Amino acid sequence: MSTIAVLPVKRFDDAKQRLGEELRSGTRRALAEAMLTDVLTALRRAKRVDAVVVVTREHAADALARAHDAQTIRDPDEPGHNPAASAGVRWAIEQGARRVVLVPGDCPALDPAEVDDLLLAHPHEDKRVTIVPDRHGTGTNALVLCPPDAIAPSFGTGSCARHRALARDAGAECRIAEPPSLVLDVDTVEDLAQLRATLDARTGGAAHTRGLLARLGRR
Repeated sequence: MSTIAVLPVKRFDDAKQRLGEELRSGTRRALAEAMLTDVLTALRRAKRVDAVVVVTREHAADALARAHDAQTIRDPDEPGHNPAASAGVRWAIEQGARRVVLVPGDCPALDPAEVDDLLLAHPHEDKRVTIVPDRHGTGTNALVLCPPDAIAPSFGTGSCARHRALARDAGAECRIAEPPSLVLDVDTVEDLAQLRATLDARTGGAAHTRGLLARLGRR
C-alpha cells in the first residue's frame, strides 16, 4: 500500500474536556463520535488514501472504523497521543506503506479533495515532512510523512515548530500546508463556535456533526 491514514482516537468519555462549560459529558461523547464518523467518511472518499487505521481503546470507535472499512489496532499501554500515533505509523510500515498522513478525529469539516491535494503535493519519492498547523499556527493538526518514519510524531503544545526542527535534523524537506478543513479542529468553546460558523457558510460535508449541532441549537 502506498498511503495510509493514521487516526489516534482517545476514549470518548475522556474526549473534549475543555468543552465542559458548554456541553455535558454525554453530549461531549456524542460530539466526539459524530466528528470521528465525519472524518472517517471523508477519508474513505479521498482518492489518494489507500487505507485507514484507527488506534484506540474505545469500543465505539472500533465499531465505527470497521463500518467505514478502516482497520483498527489497540492503543498502546503508554498513554498519550504520540505513543498512539507512533503505533499507527509502525503498523502502516508493516503493511508496506510508503507514506502516512496522521489526521485528528476532531476535524469533521474535512474535505476529501483537500486531502487529495495535500497528498498530491507530497510525492512518494522524496524524503519530506508536510505539517498542517492548527488555526493558531502553533500546534499540529496533521502530518504527512514520507517515508513513514521520516520523523517521530511529537504532537502537543508548540508542536509545529518542534516538527519543523525534527524534519531539519532528519535531513527531510519540510513544508507547511493549510488546507482550511484540516486547520480547524475542535478542542475549546471558541473552536466549536468557529466550526458552527464554518459549517453554516458552506453546504455539504460533516453530516453527523451538523445534525448534532442542529439538535443542540434547538434546545
